Parts: sequence; C-alpha cells; structure tokens
Amino acid sequence: MDQIKQVAIVGGVHGNEFSGIYLVRQYLAKPEQVRRASFNTEAVWANPEAHYANKRYLHSDLNRQFKNVDLANPSLSNYEQSRAKVLNAQLGPKGNARTDLLIDLHNTTSNMGACLILTQAGPFYNQLAAYVKMMMPEAIISRDEDHFAAEDHALMCTLGRYGVLVEVGPQPQSVLRQDVLELMHTMTQHILDFVELYNTSSLPALPTQTEAFRYLHSIKLPMNEKGERIGMVHKNVQDRDYQPIYPGDPIFTLFDGTEISYDGDEVVYPTFINEAAYYDNNLAMSLNEKIIIEL
Repeated sequence: MDQIKQVAIVGGVHGNEFSGIYLVRQYLAKPEQVRRASFNTEAVWANPEAHYANKRYLHSDLNRQFKNVDLANPSLSNYEQSRAKVLNAQLGPKGNARTDLLIDLHNTTSNMGACLILTQAGPFYNQLAAYVKMMMPEAIISRDEDHFAAEDHALMCTLGRYGVLVEVGPQPQSVLRQDVLELMHTMTQHILDFVELYNTSSLPALPTQTEAFRYLHSIKLPMNEKGERIGMVHKNVQDRDYQPIYPGDPIFTLFDGTEISYDGDEVVYPTFINEAAYYDNNLAMSLNEKIIIEL
C-alpha cells in the first residue's frame, strides 16, 4: 500500500501572508500539534526575507519558481530563485522527493473561506477531498490539475510526491485575523488526520461524491490601449467567491458607469475576486466550473 512517511507544512511562501507564517511558528514551538504516529512532519518557513521586508516577494514570486527547468538553471539566482533551489534540496528533489506530502499554506484577500486546492489528480486526492469536506463541511474543494504536468508546474506544493494548497481568506496582506488563522489550523489538522488514517487503513466510510470546483481560466480587469484600468469588479460580484455567474450577468463597471456583462455560454463560479496580490497583472478573478469528485 502507498505510504506517506514524510510530510512538510510550508508557510510564508509569500512574505505578507501572515497566517501560514504564524502557524508554522506555532508548529515549530509545539511540534506535538503536527505529530502523528505513522509519519514525520517538518514545518518550514519558506521566504523569511520577504516577510522581514513586509512584501509578497523581494524579486520574483517564489510560488512560480518550481518548474524543473528553472530549478536546474544556475543563471536564475535572485533571492526567490535561489530560495527555490534551497527548498528543492531540502524537501525534494522534485520528481524524486523525500517529501511524500507537501501542504502549502496561503492567504487570499478574496472572500474564499477555507479552500483546499488540489493541483494533481488521483485516488489519494479524491479521498483526501472527501474526508476534509466530510469533517469540515464549510471547506471548499478546488481542482487545478488538468493544466500542467507536475514537472512543468511552477508551484511550491509540486515539490512533494503529493502536494496541496490550503488557501484561506479574506485576510488583508500583512494582517493576522484570528478566524482565518483558526480555519487554516483546522484544515491542516484534518489533512494530517487523514494521512494517519490513510497510512493505517483506518479511513471511515467516505462520501462517494464530493462537490468541487475546477479552474477554467482567469479574466482581466477592463483596460484601455495604454494598459490603464478603466473599470472595476461589479459590486454584485465583489466578495461573492464561488457564487454563480450566469451568462449576461454584469461583472464589471466602467468608470463612466457602463456595465460589462459576462459573455460566456455556461454558468461559472468566480474565485480570487479582486485579489490584491494580482495587482501587477490586472487579474480580476478566476472562473471555475462546478464538478463532482467520485470515489
């Protein structure tokens, strides 16, 4: 049977997402909170210098540095590119990792609640999703596994043999909210409990179907030919992550008062609405479809 022997909990990939940093500090101070009998757990603070500078990153987004081709390129040597290589040596190497499961902790400024994001597919992930949703009904399950092979995926969580993101919000950058921290801790504990039950063939009966959302694509804010923003997310969409957008619904309001409607043919579900971290690429939101994960 497949065994998870080494788990890494990573916080602070982005220096101004405080929940993961403080949770990793908590786990380092109280390792019994993440200790389970059948596997070892390592807590890792990924990007301390960005945190000390109170920035998302110093030079490059650390969570975009983990493609195999980039990890093998010595000319990529700014702070985050170098940190990625250090983390790959510590937790990987990617493709033959000593880490069986990597749990990457993140905050979002969007109103997404507690979201478990799966970047790969397979029975392990399906069972994990079913267990977390059963134990934590308010959790959202999101899948983004169809767009990249693992070696071509740039995310930190793909260093491990298995990897997931715990994304919790809303929380402003460089702020710590108790409710958000507690949600992140709760979901992380459920993941660790699942691994213990998985390893010992002690999983309870799981739901055969679990509702989830699958990423389709992202859309940008309205801009003019100079690349300047000329509108904003419509007030009826703002803060309504995972709520349906129907064809013809307004999604943007231009500064002159004009409304722009969604021109797709199918119902979609927005996430990362007005995410502050995406200021540099003018992303307005990601669009998802609703799916059912079956065991």
